[in-house]
Amino acid sequence: MSAATKESLQDQLDRITQNTRALVQPERLAISEKATAELFNTGIEDQILKPESQAPTFSLQDARTHKPINSADLLALGPLVVNFFRGRWDPYCVTELEAWRDLHVDVRKLGALLVAISPQTTRQNNFTLQQHALPYPLLSDPGAVIAGQFGIAHTIPADYRRYFQSILINIPFNNAGLSYHNATEASWRLPLPAVFVIDRTNTIRFSEAHADPRVRPEPADILAALDQLN
Repeated sequence: MSAATKESLQDQLDRITQNTRALVQPERLAISEKATAELFNTGIEDQILKPESQAPTFSLQDARTHKPINSADLLALGPLVVNFFRGRWDPYCVTELEAWRDLHVDVRKLGALLVAISPQTTRQNNFTLQQHALPYPLLSDPGAVIAGQFGIAHTIPADYRRYFQSILINIPFNNAGLSYHNATEASWRLPLPAVFVIDRTNTIRFSEAHADPRVRPEPADILAALDQLN
């Protein structure tokens, strides 16, 4: 395992949370906490596709090549790690993407491939790819359609949309190139942060997602799941 994994991903994310609590006004934090609790209470975590389920197939545009990448083609080469993330505006997502960047060699040594999927436009995914020097494909899932097939998509409620606007995060623009004024419901769709391990028979072997975006699947657990496939 890489030296980069000596500190767990969750330790890094908890540090972001601590810094945020020190810097952000309590009333703004309260809005975020309430939204997380309400999302959890919908039961969405129970809807995530479980191990032994067949994975949805997908063909999504790659940020690097602007060409579609097909899951069946990837699985012909080896097991697949699919990381769903919300967007480049989320520091937790960026930290997770960078953790997988540093572990990419470990994934490949285990004979697997890794892709990251978000509802961002291909342009925004390309910005993410370049800014963080990511070696793996970033795929665009407009309207979080594929995320929905994995059981992890949700639409941001109207009152929470105003919260994002107040902190200058433009989800509709990031996801669909739209302004707040002409945003569609689909442009407000996000996935739960999630990781799936899919074997070469298209069977899910590991799945984990959280309604709380401050919590992410631990890479060590995913690497262990891959190791079991060998």
